[in-house]
Amino acid sequence: MNIAIVGTSGAVGQELLRVLEERSFPLDELHLFGSSRSAGNTYIFKGEKLTVKELKHNDDFKDIDIAFVSAGGGTSLEYAETITKHGAIMIDNSSAFRMEEDVPLVVPEVNAEDALNTPRGIIANPNCTTAQLVVALKAIEDITHIKKVHVATYQAASGAGAAAMQELENQYAQLGKGEQPTISKFAYQLAYNLIPQVDVFTDNGYTKEEMKMFNETRKIMHSNIEVSATCVRVPVMRAHSEAIWIETERPLSLEEARTAFSNAKGVVLIDNPAKKEYPMPLDLTGKDPVYVGRIRKDLTNENGLTFWSVSDQIRKGAALNAVQIAEYLISQ
Repeated sequence: MNIAIVGTSGAVGQELLRVLEERSFPLDELHLFGSSRSAGNTYIFKGEKLTVKELKHNDDFKDIDIAFVSAGGGTSLEYAETITKHGAIMIDNSSAFRMEEDVPLVVPEVNAEDALNTPRGIIANPNCTTAQLVVALKAIEDITHIKKVHVATYQAASGAGAAAMQELENQYAQLGKGEQPTISKFAYQLAYNLIPQVDVFTDNGYTKEEMKMFNETRKIMHSNIEVSATCVRVPVMRAHSEAIWIETERPLSLEEARTAFSNAKGVVLIDNPAKKEYPMPLDLTGKDPVYVGRIRKDLTNENGLTFWSVSDQIRKGAALNAVQIAEYLISQ
């Protein structure tokens, strides 16, 4: 089993290295690729020094079985044919192919079997907020159909990459010294602030991030579920949070919901209000599961339920989900 990572130097690429090693992924050779700027950089994997090759239109992927690609949509579109032409499966972390009919969009806890149908040799990884959402929703969908979802996201700087995380850290340091903060990755200062915009606005007033949650959720869950989202960037370093309201076909008791979440694959329940126990990003950075808590009946809807969710965006929202897809493929 020969594996490649494209975009090794980025936050997700670095996390892929860690996840592959932590999970003892069964590989024989690991090949690293990047831009001309990254070529020549070295990284340690299982005690071995690996050198990043420059990504080019050649036959470097001839003997690759699975390629994890996390270098941006433009790179994915340009190099997809080069990566897959000799039979490699490309697991793509960008938005380039997610809504293509002949490209499966996969979250293994929800629709792993979709990964077996890859006419173009490409499997898409979903948007990080969608991945977290559907893992939690699947627990409820298994006991009663979910008709509608309203969700407000609280998205960490990590969602915008390693440079964004560094910018947030720098802003706090600059402000602490009485200096003007450097603003580059975001439209506004993120430190001590909230920015109610993730990605660009579309004609209907929703951002692309919010529309991704609508469209991707339906595709992954093979459902007519409707999702209305408000996505907010918050001054948290890593791990996204979501406040979620759902409307189901029949009323659910809290006991049913808690049991469903407790038994769900990839979900950990932290829900003890009496002891102030609930998921928080500070505690859950670097963890694999999707955490759920604050489960309540919706006061405005007999068939409504509301809950809170936290998950590490770089792991389940990107690197871990991609590796789980690969693990499923090789298990078949």
